Amino acid sequence: MRRFYARQRLALLAALTGLVASIGLFNGPAASAAMPTPISGATARSYLATLTVTAEDRTGYDRDLFPHWSTVSGACNTRETVLKRDGSNVVTDASCAATSGSWYSPYDGATWTAASDVDIDHLVPLAEAWDSGADAWTTTRRQAFANDLTRPQLIAVTDNVNQAKGDQDPATWMPSRTDYRCTYVRAWVQVKHYYGLSVDSAEKSALQGHLAGC
Repeated sequence: MRRFYARQRLALLAALTGLVASIGLFNGPAASAAMPTPISGATARSYLATLTVTAEDRTGYDRDLFPHWSTVSGACNTRETVLKRDGSNVVTDASCAATSGSWYSPYDGATWTAASDVDIDHLVPLAEAWDSGADAWTTTRRQAFANDLTRPQLIAVTDNVNQAKGDQDPATWMPSRTDYRCTYVRAWVQVKHYYGLSVDSAEKSALQGHLAGC
């Protein structure tokens, strides 16, 4: 008798688990950006403490100094690779351009069904990197930074949101979705730490504030 009731409880638990999963499927976003998972909040706080704090200097910056959208495989470049990675049911043509699919932008919570409505954001902007030490890099290193698929540096987001962000750091711009901000600052610190980039004082204060709740 006890085994019978135990089996009943297991069957009920399995049914409830399936129901919860189904609810999540219908209520969740159509697609979820799949950039590499950033470091933990604790690790980000540790990394941030080691970053050099200095004033920024944009003298000599030119976006072309960061060769971007390099070929990844066949006809696919970095932009097209991220569009396919971050989208759902993405279909591409012979030139690797996305012809259909859907993209969920974690910055603002919008979902798009046209690739033209989506930008690939450099989470740490190229100009910000230049200000923070990339002006001393070789072109090869700047190219690696601009096309980095290994760190949480590239992400598909709503185009006008990316344009509004521009080259701002977390002291002056953060995603409108507050529940994504912890992910955003963890990724920011991870990228800056990996590439040995500095932070300015306002940027560090903002990062500390956001990371305190992560």
